[in-house]
Amino acid sequence: MTTNTLANKNKKHFLGIPAPLGYVAGVGRGATGFTTRSDIGPARDANDVSDDRHAPPTKRKKKDETEEDDDEDLNDSNYDEFSGYSGGLFSKDPYDKDDAEADAIYESIDKRMDEKRREYREKKEKEFLEQYRQERPKIQQQFSDIKRTLALVSEAEWAALPEVGDARNRKQRNPRAEKFTPLPDSVLSRNLGGETTTTIDPSSGLASMVPGALTPSGDLDLVKIGQARNTLMNVKLSQVSDSVTGQTVVDPKGYLTDLQSMIPTYGGDINDIKKARLLLKSVRETNPNHPPAWIASSRLEEVTGKVQMARNLIMRGCEINPTSEDLWLEAARLQPPETAKGVIAQAVRHIPTSVRIWIKAADLEVETKAKRRVFRKALEHIPNSVRLWKAAVEIENPNDARILLSRAVECCNTSVELWLALARLETYENARKVLNKARENIPTDKQIWTTAAKLEEANGNNHMVEKIIDRSISSLSANGVEINRDQWLQEAIESEKAGSVLTCQAIIKAVIGIGVEEEDCKQTWIDDAENCAKENAFECARAIYAHALQVFPNKKSIWLRAAHFEKTHGTRESLESLLQKAVQNCPKAEVLWLMGAKSKWLAGDVPAARSILNYAFQANPNSEEIWLAAVKLESENAEYERARKLLAKARSSAPTPRVMMKSAKLEWGLENLNEALNLLEEAVKVFPTFPKLWMMKGQIEDQQGKIEVAIETYNTGLKQCPNSIPLWILLSALEEKRGVLTKARSVLERGRLKNPKTATLWLHAIRIEIRAGMKEIAQTLLARALQECPNSGELWAEAIFLEPRPLRKSKSIDALKKCEHDPHVLLAVSKLIWSERKIQKCREWFTRTVKSDSDFGDAWGYFYKFELMFGTEEQQQEILKRCIAAEPKHGEEWCKVSKSIANWRFKTEDVLKALVKILPIPI
Repeated sequence: MTTNTLANKNKKHFLGIPAPLGYVAGVGRGATGFTTRSDIGPARDANDVSDDRHAPPTKRKKKDETEEDDDEDLNDSNYDEFSGYSGGLFSKDPYDKDDAEADAIYESIDKRMDEKRREYREKKEKEFLEQYRQERPKIQQQFSDIKRTLALVSEAEWAALPEVGDARNRKQRNPRAEKFTPLPDSVLSRNLGGETTTTIDPSSGLASMVPGALTPSGDLDLVKIGQARNTLMNVKLSQVSDSVTGQTVVDPKGYLTDLQSMIPTYGGDINDIKKARLLLKSVRETNPNHPPAWIASSRLEEVTGKVQMARNLIMRGCEINPTSEDLWLEAARLQPPETAKGVIAQAVRHIPTSVRIWIKAADLEVETKAKRRVFRKALEHIPNSVRLWKAAVEIENPNDARILLSRAVECCNTSVELWLALARLETYENARKVLNKARENIPTDKQIWTTAAKLEEANGNNHMVEKIIDRSISSLSANGVEINRDQWLQEAIESEKAGSVLTCQAIIKAVIGIGVEEEDCKQTWIDDAENCAKENAFECARAIYAHALQVFPNKKSIWLRAAHFEKTHGTRESLESLLQKAVQNCPKAEVLWLMGAKSKWLAGDVPAARSILNYAFQANPNSEEIWLAAVKLESENAEYERARKLLAKARSSAPTPRVMMKSAKLEWGLENLNEALNLLEEAVKVFPTFPKLWMMKGQIEDQQGKIEVAIETYNTGLKQCPNSIPLWILLSALEEKRGVLTKARSVLERGRLKNPKTATLWLHAIRIEIRAGMKEIAQTLLARALQECPNSGELWAEAIFLEPRPLRKSKSIDALKKCEHDPHVLLAVSKLIWSERKIQKCREWFTRTVKSDSDFGDAWGYFYKFELMFGTEEQQQEILKRCIAAEPKHGEEWCKVSKSIANWRFKTEDVLKALVKILPIPI
């Protein structure tokens, strides 16, 4: 190595390199003996141009970016005729960060203001859309009424309609019809004779398919092809039909059927089957003593159509696991019936104590004698199997069954079913002995005791029934059995259904008070009776009421419930008997007296009804209800003088507003108007705050033609009774009747001011406008009314039919959302469906309406009219019967008929039939 080389190697790396900016020697080593720039500050002023000799390199700007504002490119190629040079005044984008920030702030403010106005805007859009749809309904809605009339078109009219023709000319209908392509002469010449072609031209490719089928003329004969095919098939089948020994192995006739049966029934993936086979094979080889693996393998093969392989697998499993019941039963299922018997025989040899295998063996036998033999053999091996004994008894006649059961109860002395079955087959004396032995062997079962009670009742020993039930309760309690009240009540219900009434009554009497606190007895027993009535166990309910009345003989509510139960589910005799006991224990209960009198009256025994009311007078002197009941009884039976005397006596001894009203009504009904007015004049002086008196007085004066006097009467009555809604309506109707609509409107408006949120007053105001032809005003009133009374069914029902026909359905949906169970809305929807002639659906809605409120007479009237038009006679009678039972009292149309003085003697049936005549058909 040379000297120069060593010198270059030892040369320091910083030699020859210029010093860094601001470098002063010695400062790094701590030299402080001289002044440096770090002591006196930087060498340059802040405004001096920086020295960028050691600054980091800056990124070059892209060519497409603009340069500084003052560096303009004034080349001719950069000049434009319209905008000048690109470096002009408007060539730069003035949009900067401040503008972007301001725009973002303005955008957020606009967004917030838009959110605040959104609800109002959406509401306005919705209102505009609804108004648009009302003004411009769809074509389908416009023609819905015309389409509905198509239901009235008869079949003859439909058949007479002409076919729809095509009005276009021939060229428009079929533009290709005028084009004519002439056929070759060869085709025409072949068809001149009208013969059918049975050959194919040899020039076509079909001629090479069947050699030797060409005709002498060179054409291919189709008939010969078919004959050759059949011959070839017969030859093939004949060759395989007989083997060398002459035994038939193929049935030519059923060949295709057999092929069809070989199609696998499994439609899954073949790869899944292969995987399942491998997995099951692994399970079988790993644990051959696991029977479910063999069963699963055989069922897999069965599903895939390989039944024989499934049989082989299951039999292999039986050889490895000869004591498995499931394997043998599966093997018997897979085998044909003849082979299955042999399989079950092997199973019996391996498992002689298996009940399921013996039962399967009996099932495989066809003859009853063979079944008996199998069961006898089975019982030799398993004498304590209840299931085998029951199966063996089922196929025997009664005598042999009794003998078998005698042996069965010896072998299975703890089986209640066997003891009871033997008792049913024995005579009365022997059955008692059998049940006594059963109680000794099974002292903890209640069914044996109840069976014994039923046995005594069936043989006329009624006095023993209650004793047996009482002994059963004490015996079971002594043996540690809990007396479950609900279970015993269910046993009583089952006893009643079996016809053992005394047994069920004895059970009720014995257990009704168990586990019930004294203060809860009354309500608990009432609930029990109602539950029994729901399950149609009427004797149990009657027994519960009887026990409750023995414990609480002075409870009016229990007597009333029992009476209503007898009225609904009992006979007239049982009801009257109960009411006689009721009035003896509760003589001050007026309703019980009235129920008894009404029952006698409805049965036609008027003297008995009078007698009951006389006794009621003695127990309840000066009772308004009894006075009025007696008056009604006499007036209904046309004993008007008796009724007048009773009312006169009542007015002198117990003058009440209702007595005065009934007195005036009787005279009004008998057309003694002056007498009725005199009574009402006297009554309104004594009872000025009873509105019905003023109403009757005004109606009688109106009937006499004294309209001014009637209006004065109504005004006076309203001063005394400002909250009487019918008075306001009567006064308004009278003003409308004499043609003063302004006063009629003002009357209803004053009524609404006195009685705010009253839907009926709104409804009559709306109808006044409708009758006057002011439909727009009526709709405005309706909108106001729904704001004040949003849940009024009457108003919503009116709103449905105030809409145009296409919009009624949507309005009915809104009404149902607001008043889902209101009878007025349900009736309106039923009428709407009726107008669409949807018979079955309409019947369902009418049924729903009368169920929601059975006191709503209008619903019954429309329902009955509907059935008269579309229902059968049975359906009509059913509605009439249900209406009479419901006895409706309310409803606008119903009250127009029932409250009319001309119909004052009408019963429910008469009112319904009169109402049907005046109700309009919905359209």
